[in-house]
Amino acid sequence: MGQKQLDKLDEKILKLIAENARIPFLEVARECNVSGAAIHQRIQRLNDLGVIKGTEYVFDACKIGYNTCAYMGIFLRDANDFQDVVNELYKIPEVVECHYTTGEYAMFVKIYAKNNREFLSLIHEKLQAIKGISSTETIISLNEAFKRQIPISDIASDDTDLDDPDSKD
Repeated sequence: MGQKQLDKLDEKILKLIAENARIPFLEVARECNVSGAAIHQRIQRLNDLGVIKGTEYVFDACKIGYNTCAYMGIFLRDANDFQDVVNELYKIPEVVECHYTTGEYAMFVKIYAKNNREFLSLIHEKLQAIKGISSTETIISLNEAFKRQIPISDIASDDTDLDDPDSKD
């Protein structure tokens, strides 16, 4: 597969939309000194390449009633159970992230619950019922200090192969 490099214009577009996902394309065009059509084409290309993975609204979990945020390291009975466990975890809406990891755990998940009692119920009724999980270790978050996008800098000169999911990312 051919290597598709990002250029300085892509980098500037990504910086602008990372700072404000709702910025109008015409404002991005003005900042980049190109036409609105060029910005539309570039953003479509970045979507097609998978550089931009979509857009979303970010909710304040506490304001919509999810007061418990926890991270859970999961140990598997057998490494071959990984995909089956992922499929079962995906069926639980409160599990919002799942990562395949190195180190102690086979995977690491982020979970939201309305409160600690509901979180305990979630563990007992849904998570412990998943075949393939041997044990878990849980860390409850007391407060999210910050969350941000990855920095957009000097990506245009990077040797990132956008066709290779194992390339620098």
